[in-house]
Amino acid sequence: MEKKIDLRGYSCPIPLLKTRDALTNCDKLTVLIDEPAARENILKFAASQNYKIDCVDGAGEWTLHIVK
Repeated sequence: MEKKIDLRGYSCPIPLLKTRDALTNCDKLTVLIDEPAARENILKFAASQNYKIDCVDGAGEWTLHIVK
Protein backbone atom coordinates (compact mmCIF):
# COMPACT_ATOMS: atom_id res chain seq x y z
CA MET A 1 0.00 0.00 0.00
CA GLU A 2 1.16 3.53 -0.76
CA LYS A 3 0.54 6.52 1.50
CA LYS A 4 1.28 10.27 1.54
CA ILE A 5 1.54 12.44 4.64
CA ASP A 6 1.97 16.21 4.90
CA LEU A 7 4.05 17.12 7.94
CA ARG A 8 4.87 20.69 6.98
CA GLY A 9 4.69 22.99 9.99
CA TYR A 10 5.63 20.31 12.53
CA SER A 11 8.86 20.36 14.52
CA CYS A 12 10.85 17.32 15.60
CA PRO A 13 10.25 14.77 16.87
CA ILE A 14 6.67 14.79 15.50
CA PRO A 15 7.59 14.27 11.79
CA LEU A 16 9.89 11.36 12.63
CA LEU A 17 7.33 9.68 14.89
CA LYS A 18 4.50 10.09 12.39
CA THR A 19 6.74 8.78 9.58
CA ARG A 20 7.73 5.74 11.64
CA ASP A 21 4.10 5.04 12.52
CA ALA A 22 2.92 5.44 8.91
CA LEU A 23 5.52 2.94 7.72
CA THR A 24 4.04 0.22 9.92
CA ASN A 25 0.96 0.20 7.64
CA CYS A 26 2.44 0.73 4.18
CA ASP A 27 5.35 -0.21 1.92
CA LYS A 28 5.70 3.13 0.11
CA LEU A 29 5.45 6.49 1.82
CA THR A 30 5.74 10.05 0.57
CA VAL A 31 6.45 12.63 3.27
CA LEU A 32 6.23 16.40 2.81
CA ILE A 33 8.32 18.36 5.33
CA ASP A 34 9.70 21.87 5.77
CA GLU A 35 11.94 21.45 8.81
CA PRO A 36 15.66 20.76 8.15
CA ALA A 37 16.09 18.78 11.38
CA ALA A 38 13.12 16.58 10.48
CA ARG A 39 14.66 15.91 7.07
CA GLU A 40 17.94 14.79 8.63
CA ASN A 41 16.25 12.63 11.27
CA ILE A 42 13.96 10.89 8.77
CA LEU A 43 16.88 10.25 6.40
CA LYS A 44 18.90 8.70 9.25
CA PHE A 45 15.93 6.63 10.42
CA ALA A 46 15.26 5.30 6.91
CA ALA A 47 18.92 4.38 6.46
CA SER A 48 19.00 2.60 9.81
CA GLN A 49 16.03 0.47 8.72
CA ASN A 50 17.58 -0.24 5.29
CA TYR A 51 14.71 1.54 3.53
CA LYS A 52 15.25 3.06 0.12
CA ILE A 53 14.82 6.84 0.29
CA ASP A 54 14.82 9.63 -2.27
CA CYS A 55 14.82 13.29 -1.21
CA VAL A 56 13.59 16.01 -3.57
CA ASP A 57 14.54 19.55 -2.57
CA GLY A 58 12.26 22.47 -3.27
CA ALA A 59 12.03 26.07 -2.02
CA GLY A 60 12.46 25.37 1.70
CA GLU A 61 10.48 22.14 1.56
CA TRP A 62 11.41 18.54 0.93
CA THR A 63 9.55 15.58 -0.48
CA LEU A 64 10.83 12.26 0.81
CA HIS A 65 9.92 9.05 -1.01
CA ILE A 66 10.49 6.03 1.23
CA VAL A 67 10.22 2.40 0.12
CA LYS A 68 10.59 -0.55 2.46
